Amino acid sequence: MNLKFKTLEWKNNQLILLDQRKLPAQEIYHTYQTYQEVGLAIKDMVVRGAPAIGVAAGYAMALAALKSEDLQQAATYLKSTRPTAVNLAWAVERILKLKPKNLQVILNEAKAIEAEDIEMCRLMGKWGAELIENGKTYLTHCNAGALATAGQGTALSVFYEAKRQGKTFQVISSETRPYLQGARLTCWELSKNGIHTSLITDNMVAHLMKLGKIHGVFVGSDRIAANGDVANKIGTYGVATLAKAHAIPFYAVAPTSTIDLKTPSGEQIIIEERHPEEVTHLNGIPIAPAEINVFNYSFDVTPHELLSAIITEKGVAKKPFSEKLQGWLK
Repeated sequence: MNLKFKTLEWKNNQLILLDQRKLPAQEIYHTYQTYQEVGLAIKDMVVRGAPAIGVAAGYAMALAALKSEDLQQAATYLKSTRPTAVNLAWAVERILKLKPKNLQVILNEAKAIEAEDIEMCRLMGKWGAELIENGKTYLTHCNAGALATAGQGTALSVFYEAKRQGKTFQVISSETRPYLQGARLTCWELSKNGIHTSLITDNMVAHLMKLGKIHGVFVGSDRIAANGDVANKIGTYGVATLAKAHAIPFYAVAPTSTIDLKTPSGEQIIIEERHPEEVTHLNGIPIAPAEINVFNYSFDVTPHELLSAIITEKGVAKKPFSEKLQGWLK
């Protein structure tokens, strides 16, 4: 599917990123010339989504090589910017293993990571589209589309491929507090690409499920543990629990680079905590009492028991997940 925007682009030995903090009001692109600048862009969520972060990190390593900087130091810094998403560390380590570590070799590898991501997105959409039924409505939480990848997305790739196949369906996007990726990004992206989308508040999910208005759930993932536990945007665990209670299928869609066999279960996944002001302020305006205590976990873990299937570029895995996940990475 020909998308109407680019999330990232390598051009003239620089990395260009769409500033997702400004969407949907403004479509602004920034140019980065150092790995430190890219790292800050990742940390500040100019670019976000596990696969896109991984691709950006690959190009950040190329920028480090371009300026003859210490690659190990660059890698350590980049991995510290967003600790939950495994794709970032995966891409950085992939660069570090290269021999020789010259600019052209590193740049070729970064481009390969991007090209692989584009193809993986297409394949995830192909497998997932088989689960879309005409006339049904599907919920997605946070943003797992082209804005989160170098290609057409993970969970949203399923919708793009289903549309390409001529299927008729609708999408509901939860707003995804506190950063509002669902409202600001998913709704913008799907609407821009011609997919009928409705927006709901996060606390409306149970009610719509009870009314029979949601027939399936597709979400992305930032890390999948060896047993199939899935780390994704905060609120995903709640949505999965509600889906289970209402007998609604719940699917996680992610590339195999998101599978972390070194992490036995979700209990070992480091959950990023972000600044309290993301919760207490909206566009810089206070919406809570000053000095109030805040919990701002950016992710949660959905136990594998709540999943109907895990979809990657290699196919659809159903329970038990561990053997299939290990086989995919051999």
